[in-house]
Amino acid sequence: MKTSTLIIVMVVGFLTSSLSAQETIWFDSNWNLTTKENAKYYRIAPKKVEKGYLIIDYYISGKKQMQGLSVTNEPNKEMYIGVVNYYYENEKLFQKVNYVQGKPEGNFIEYYNTGETQRVGKYANGFREGSWKTYYKNGKIQSRGKYKKGEKVGVWKTFYKNI
Repeated sequence: MKTSTLIIVMVVGFLTSSLSAQETIWFDSNWNLTTKENAKYYRIAPKKVEKGYLIIDYYISGKKQMQGLSVTNEPNKEMYIGVVNYYYENEKLFQKVNYVQGKPEGNFIEYYNTGETQRVGKYANGFREGSWKTYYKNGKIQSRGKYKKGEKVGVWKTFYKNI
């Protein structure tokens, strides 16, 4: 009786550990699927959440590269929804992008790897739209202008750094 109980416990333990093991997906520098040996980034199999899949990508160093929610979990066919945060390898925020049905929509912010704002603008239906500004690290405007359906329009102004 003790032997059969031990075997059952071992089988259940093995099945539990097999089910909880997570698959790792490896990406090269161009975000193409690759092997662990050639990888620059990786993703642990996305977790199913209420509205889709929580996708977290990592640099090969183990630091977070991106985190966002997608309605699909197939690599390179993600359709993000809501805010997706991208990070530098030093763990500082790189970009904050809002997605609607897989397309950038609304406010966009990009930061220098030291934390200062680098670029701000808005997206409409996946295209840059309206006023956009880029900044020097000291906070002064570097350039500003407008986009219409992703194309620069009108006069764009560029400013000296003025330390």
